[in-house]
Amino acid sequence: MIEARPLIVRLRNFVGDTVLSIPALRLLERHGYALELLGKGWARGLLEAEGWPVHVRQAGLHDRIGQLRVMRREATRRDPAFAARDNMLLFPYAFSAALDARLAGLKPVGHAGDGRSWLLRRGLPRREGRHTLVEYWELACDFLGVQAEPPVDIDMQVSEAQREQARAMLASLGLAPGGYVLICPFANGRVEFLDRSWPAFPDFVKRLKAAGRPVVIVPGPAEVQGAQQLYPDALRLDGVGLGVYNALLQLAGVVVANDTGPAHMAAGVGARLLSIWGPVDAARWAPWGSSVTLMRRGPGEWSSVDEVISAVDQALP
Repeated sequence: MIEARPLIVRLRNFVGDTVLSIPALRLLERHGYALELLGKGWARGLLEAEGWPVHVRQAGLHDRIGQLRVMRREATRRDPAFAARDNMLLFPYAFSAALDARLAGLKPVGHAGDGRSWLLRRGLPRREGRHTLVEYWELACDFLGVQAEPPVDIDMQVSEAQREQARAMLASLGLAPGGYVLICPFANGRVEFLDRSWPAFPDFVKRLKAAGRPVVIVPGPAEVQGAQQLYPDALRLDGVGLGVYNALLQLAGVVVANDTGPAHMAAGVGARLLSIWGPVDAARWAPWGSSVTLMRRGPGEWSSVDEVISAVDQALP
């Protein structure tokens, strides 16, 4: 049996982007590449059920170069032809991603632009007007020299062990799978200088509580205080890793989320998702999948609490 060819893949630094890159990663794997992913520490938990090795990217330039050189040597040991071919794919657009790869003696391929084309073994076109998942998919297609349509659903994997942990957490709150609304109200940072947070989220949660709907919130480490202050009526689960968070999303009766990383996770695992959308370009950044309902009145116009409550009532018995 011929061993798959190693390929180092640099992930982007955001949860949503990493979820949207999963179909492209699977395409590379189907074409005979053994992926060695390089990304943030949280990527290990997020992608644990996929089975790909994830290397946590070092912080300083010297350490990053050293890490890539070690990865290059190990890949060459497994496949002597590694050094002679395109051997690293870059999802980030940044100049520094290409520079790191070249200084480590790798032959990177990625989107041309940002003044980095001279550092790339091949600079591939970045086409305008694409959804981000399609952009990543086409990057993988161009790398492989194939044409294919992206999947309708991401079908992000969740392990049974992750589901068991999620069920135990729910049981501790007196909840059963499918019997709760999971909210993702935080949207860290801005896109195109636009706020992505639905301003009516606190009132929405109060209305759910008054209607007897159990509400669960899973804040990140920097969001715990905000969850306590803004959503005292929600049942809070702190310190949850992203893999188990995937399971909690998948087991929810319905997920209601801002434009944020966990919304892409929910869509990725096939959860029933109400994606609350405001001013940011939904054509490029909306969660991807057949289980997603985009809640939006019009460009830049938020849905009302009544509209979202009605959608929750339709989704739940």
